[in-house]
Amino acid sequence: MAEEYAVNIDNVVKKFGDFAAVNGVSLKIKKGEIFGLLGPNGAGKSTTISMLLGLLQPTSGKIIINGIDMQKDSSTVRSHVGVVTQETVVEPELTAEQNLMIFGRLYHIPKAEMQKSIEFALKLSDLVQFRKAYAGTFSGGMKRRLEVSKSLMHTPDIILLDEPTTGLDVQNRTQIWNLLREINKKQGVTILMTTQYLEEADQLCDRIGIIDHGKLIALGTPDELRKSIGLSSVIEVTVEKEDLQKVAAIFKKVGLEPTVLNNKVTAPGGSNATKKIEMLLNSMSTSRINARNVSMHEPTIDDVFLKLTGSEVRDSSGEYQGSARGMIGRGR
Repeated sequence: MAEEYAVNIDNVVKKFGDFAAVNGVSLKIKKGEIFGLLGPNGAGKSTTISMLLGLLQPTSGKIIINGIDMQKDSSTVRSHVGVVTQETVVEPELTAEQNLMIFGRLYHIPKAEMQKSIEFALKLSDLVQFRKAYAGTFSGGMKRRLEVSKSLMHTPDIILLDEPTTGLDVQNRTQIWNLLREINKKQGVTILMTTQYLEEADQLCDRIGIIDHGKLIALGTPDELRKSIGLSSVIEVTVEKEDLQKVAAIFKKVGLEPTVLNNKVTAPGGSNATKKIEMLLNSMSTSRINARNVSMHEPTIDDVFLKLTGSEVRDSSGEYQGSARGMIGRGR
């Protein structure tokens, strides 16, 4: 029987001295799935990804990729996996075609197959007309598309993407989303991604896992995660930082349980949310506090993340950062 899962993480622990960066994580990712791994900085995401790439060895537990034990045969596993690092790595003084050729050589693609692989990558990334153009002249979005297509030169079954759209504008982010959907649907590639944009995970991912303090604390489809926090609506008020605590006190005064983060105060709306907003605005007006924005919305993945972790994606730091670059060239 063919292996059902592209990735099978079984009770994995990774310690650095007495500190457990990953603490008993078990996770199965189905073949053909787009899976999002979310968590604050320091939560264990990068350490988990580094172990999936074979750059770090688990202290205990097993990692099976495409039915192959990573600890026993990491070289074969690498031939099945493509990787897109957070930092875009293209050679500016080489053309798009030359960038792809160098990457293909690092993965030992046979000469007879090289041109076919390059044509596939250029077409996929919509860069055919720029094949002879120097990568240094490309926009950020074009460079990122080139980076993603490089990861597919050796036709992997799985690609791991670390924050693939960080720093891109909305238009370029949308292009990358469409590229990833095409890779997944038309090429059948399993995608595991991390992202700082929670709406990106909501839009793209079939399932999402949330990791915090080295443990997997939530797992499910975006809809399942939204339902899991038991909120019908969320009230959100954005104000100047000096007014945050005053607004939080007003939330409590009108019977809401506030959470303060950055320049926002949020709270579950409950059954009479509209009336609570009216009371909030009246009290803020009396206190001469100007709101930059007041809204009520259905729970989002952002709300799920905030409720479960008490932070935003980039709210903490200190996690061991393994470099995915170390994997390049070890594929075959």
